[in-house]
Amino acid sequence: MLQRPNPFDAQCPTRRVLDRIGDKWAVLILILLEHETLRFNELRRRIEAISQKMLSQTLKSLERDGLIRREAFPTVPVTVEYSLTELGRTLAVTVDSLRIWAETHIGTVEEAQRRYDRGVGPDLAETASR
Repeated sequence: MLQRPNPFDAQCPTRRVLDRIGDKWAVLILILLEHETLRFNELRRRIEAISQKMLSQTLKSLERDGLIRREAFPTVPVTVEYSLTELGRTLAVTVDSLRIWAETHIGTVEEAQRRYDRGVGPDLAETASR
């Protein structure tokens, strides 16, 4: 009988995939590639604060996981484009839902952070607003 994966076990393959999905750079790359194929430097320009090294490492990891495709063209210098695989497309849709959630709820999250920073927990804030 096959045992169900346990993502709470450090050795579980599911956990490794969740770690990749939880990486902020991977999430941003997947969102950008959902709608278009992009070159390395275009990805770097669009994702503020990502270093060349981190972008390269993240792209290699996503390619290794079968989520993106790297295509090199024999030009001088070599032109390299990145796009999503079919597997990557299924994940990008899910990841984009997280982006939409974040955009929709950022105001509420920021307010909760302000209350917390003032030392007013959610229970006290609700009582104070009544």
